[in-house]
Amino acid sequence: MPNILDSINKTNDIKKVNPKDYNRLAREIREFLIRSVSKTGGHLASNLGVVELTIALHSFLNLPKDKLVWDVGHQSYTHKILTGRKDQFASLRQLDGLSGFPKIDESESDSFDTGHSSTSISAALGLVAARDLNGDKNKVVAVIGDGALTGGMAFEALNNAGRIKSNLMIVLNDNNMSISENVGGMANYLARLRVNPKYTGLKEGLENTLNQVPGGKAVVDRLKRSKDAVKYFMLPSMFFEDMGLTYIGPIDGHNISQMVTALATASKAKKAVVIHVKTKKGKGYKWAEKNPSKFHGVGTFDIKSGEAGQEGNGISYTRVFSDALVRYAKADDKIVAITAAMPYGTGLWKFKKEFPERFFDVGIAEQHAVTFAAGLAKGGYKPIVAIYSTFLQRAYDQIVHDVCINNLPVIFAIDRAGISGRDGKTHQGIFDLSFLSHIPNLVVVAPKDNTELEDMLAYAINYPGPIAIRYPKGDNLWDEVSSDIVVPIEYGKSERLLVGKDIAIIAVGSMVKTGQEVAKKLGDMGKDITLVNGRFISPIDKDMIDELANTHSLLITMEENVRNGGFGQKVSDYLYSQGKSIKFINISVPDEFIDHGGTLELHQRYGLDPDSIVDRIILESE
Repeated sequence: MPNILDSINKTNDIKKVNPKDYNRLAREIREFLIRSVSKTGGHLASNLGVVELTIALHSFLNLPKDKLVWDVGHQSYTHKILTGRKDQFASLRQLDGLSGFPKIDESESDSFDTGHSSTSISAALGLVAARDLNGDKNKVVAVIGDGALTGGMAFEALNNAGRIKSNLMIVLNDNNMSISENVGGMANYLARLRVNPKYTGLKEGLENTLNQVPGGKAVVDRLKRSKDAVKYFMLPSMFFEDMGLTYIGPIDGHNISQMVTALATASKAKKAVVIHVKTKKGKGYKWAEKNPSKFHGVGTFDIKSGEAGQEGNGISYTRVFSDALVRYAKADDKIVAITAAMPYGTGLWKFKKEFPERFFDVGIAEQHAVTFAAGLAKGGYKPIVAIYSTFLQRAYDQIVHDVCINNLPVIFAIDRAGISGRDGKTHQGIFDLSFLSHIPNLVVVAPKDNTELEDMLAYAINYPGPIAIRYPKGDNLWDEVSSDIVVPIEYGKSERLLVGKDIAIIAVGSMVKTGQEVAKKLGDMGKDITLVNGRFISPIDKDMIDELANTHSLLITMEENVRNGGFGQKVSDYLYSQGKSIKFINISVPDEFIDHGGTLELHQRYGLDPDSIVDRIILESE
């Protein structure tokens, strides 16, 4: 029997498939996903959980005329398969290959580029408004996970959606998970909805019971005359109803016919409709079902055992941070830790295990996490907020307004800073130096290696104001930087690693190791090199810069951040303000969004690898 999947080669080919064969198609897609992702890595568990949901959406919608917006978007693999991209899956998340997220320039059927959570309803509302202004009749669907509903932007959008008098379908994909298990009031609310009988069935049961008791019929009549009272009494879905949205569900998210029926019903309403579907993250692959957090974002793995492949032998910065934080917290009971739904990704799961009462997971709510930390700091504690660089930018106002204006001792542990690899444009941590280093009161530092990360964390715990430590996604690229002399960390001071007289290099964070390799290559060419570990991005070490500018013919800065607003630009501005005439080269990420690929590959593409840097130095110094 030929595979049904072989017949799907472009958008809407699924409409040629007999609905009786949808379940077989779902099995084929799962097998394809497991085989493909085991070789490339990617977001597996979330995609396995939405196979039937995606089939239902594609069978009902007419893409690309209709608009389908995926929240976060890492669960869009089946959508990509059904829109003619299955033959590209060997290149998933590879350089110049298929993106792991929706991407408009890949397909017209990708309505919106996404990568961060809690955004789909807002984008879909905009598409609805544009549709209505244009007088069009196409359908608009937003798919959002229950974890993403903890984000404030989702609530803002729901509040707006309750006011519209035009159709919008909001599919709530409820798997009781974000990356880790969901927490908070919304998670508890949805848990009650999951076990709640359908409204119609409960209403009939209540009426039958009341009609059998003396005076019961009169009660039924009064309740019927008060429709809202009946709903309040019987159904906890009033949260959505009170906001002005119609609620349908919960529905089995693995029953395609039920979902198609629900979509058809919802599409007739002249308002926003929430379709609540229950799915199982990792469905169809026992290892992903057993450990959905592990298989949320996974590297290559063995299908039979579920064991991860060997992609690097180094000890990651995340692990070093995790171990050091637990060690310091044992000696200081004022240390508390905060995550925004990522205890595993940020390394805080060890802290949670050791100090559960001092650990706070606030859900996907980075803005709240930062201001919550400010409150803890005001109350006399030492909060460490561990968030990926790409997600911290969502809380910029809170960093400025609630932490830095109040000059509170909040520590930001910024993971995945710099070029972070295969998740692409939405996840590269290349803006944090620019949006943090100009904020008054905020100290920004970057460790050159694992040992310095431990030292910087210890320094930060005792620092009396706000401080941010940014470090990259670790693998065997980031070896320890060799140094004969260990210089203690001192406020605003850099560290000299090599002493020369011709060319001076100031590198920060992950680029210090690269700077060491560049210095060796230039030394082999007869150049006398000074290498400095910048350590502090804010404030910069002006004394060191003055000395280097007065004693060298060329000064180079190196960083894994965009040029605009970065460390090199701060150094350049200072040189100009002091009237220094030294030749200057700024090695940094170009001012553009960086696509997906391996870290080493992207370094080479954007001129951040040692050979490219040496070539540029030789060219520009002649």
